Amino acid sequence: MSPSVESSSEHISNEKAQVEVADHGEDVGSPNVQRLSRKQSMSSYFTIAAAAFGLISDGYQNNLMTMSNVVFKKLYPTEYTANVSTRVSNSLLVGAILGQIVVGIICDRIGRKAALVITTLLIVLGATLGTAAHGAGGSVQGLFWFLTFARGITGIGVGGEYPASSTSASEAANEKMVKHRGPVFIMVTNFVLSFGGPLAVAVFLIVLSAAGEDNLGTVWRVCFGIGIALPLTVFYFRIRMLTTTLYKKGAIKKHVPYSLILKRYWKAMIGTCGAWFLYDFVTFPNGVFSGTIIASIIHDGNIKRTAEFQLLLGAIALPGVFVGAYLCNPFGRRNTMMLGFSGYLIFGLIIGLAYDKITNIIPLFVIFYGLMQSSGNLGPGDMLGLVSAESYPTPIRGTCYGISAAIGKTGAAIGTQAFTPIQLHLGKKWTFIIAAICGITGILITYFFVPDMTGVDLADEDRKFMQYLAENGWEGDVGEESDIEEDETTFEKDEQSG
Repeated sequence: MSPSVESSSEHISNEKAQVEVADHGEDVGSPNVQRLSRKQSMSSYFTIAAAAFGLISDGYQNNLMTMSNVVFKKLYPTEYTANVSTRVSNSLLVGAILGQIVVGIICDRIGRKAALVITTLLIVLGATLGTAAHGAGGSVQGLFWFLTFARGITGIGVGGEYPASSTSASEAANEKMVKHRGPVFIMVTNFVLSFGGPLAVAVFLIVLSAAGEDNLGTVWRVCFGIGIALPLTVFYFRIRMLTTTLYKKGAIKKHVPYSLILKRYWKAMIGTCGAWFLYDFVTFPNGVFSGTIIASIIHDGNIKRTAEFQLLLGAIALPGVFVGAYLCNPFGRRNTMMLGFSGYLIFGLIIGLAYDKITNIIPLFVIFYGLMQSSGNLGPGDMLGLVSAESYPTPIRGTCYGISAAIGKTGAAIGTQAFTPIQLHLGKKWTFIIAAICGITGILITYFFVPDMTGVDLADEDRKFMQYLAENGWEGDVGEESDIEEDETTFEKDEQSG
């Protein structure tokens, strides 16, 4: 039987893997328990690595439309209107919002492993449908509606990856390296997500060089098809992974006290949700439409040259991830996030106020554009996932992370929807001026609402949360036996298979 809330507050610890097994009837010193403990230890590293490889597919899918938008505009200049482009691009975001909320709840109520397997299958299904997309009778509009549907399914999987991979990675990193949890988490989450941008453009350039500009239909389908392979690389490891110790000891699967949760964590929710909304409102449309922006200032509209400048843009944006990972411990999570938002303010104003002049020098424009995106990676890009995983206890980590990320993707969807109207009615420079406004707003929200959990053991907050529930009269089951038994069964199968 699962332990009560009172006893669980004493047991939650990231160093009790052996004790858990012993509580289920085996001697801690037995060879089987020791081997299972070693397997649990190795599983933590595999969980971290699988999160990294899984999120590469997310980064790839998030940036797949960057050059695809340019190709579709070239292939179908009359049919691929601004409304169609926005609809196809936004379908991934709408799916992601649904996936983040639903899979975030699955993470907490069913388990991290189940959530990870589900998201992988959805990404593979959506990517396969997108690659094979066709309209009835060769209809171009039918093609784009099919792509809208396929990208929506992909988006559910991509969105679900955020809470599924990030919660499991943060808990596994906490078990192995509490002091270095922040940098490790950033490198296996935001780094690979950001790397997906240059990766998608690099793949596009390779395929374009091989197929030629006369076969753009083949080019975009091959690029979509490669998105099928990326999530499959981690599927086996996710099937075999063990549940993290924190989740086994701290899960609440029934009678979740949401009113008490809201009462305790409302301030942190405003911080993580609000900051994520602003970050995605700026960064996602600027990522999706950056290829179109660059193409519009290249006079001959050359697709290959556009892709090369797009690759440069992605490369300039990437170092910000490393700077943020380096600063997150000595400078603190909250301060680093505010520093990144200030980059939106500075570079957004520089580009926006000097837009007409700076766009005449394309390399200079791309450099400043890249520095603005690098600032986003340094601050909110690196810190939002980290603080959303650290600010909430294990029983609700997936749910709260998923809600925060979903609000962020809502900002991305609104930003993508508003991007073209802003350019048409206010002028292209205003997309950067608005980014600067979001930067200063992000600084204020981060300062007043985002908690700083730098260096804090996640198990400490779990204990405080359990004590809080007990003090407020909540009586329910915490932890689970099923995962212990499942881990033993998985271990025995692995032993038999050699």
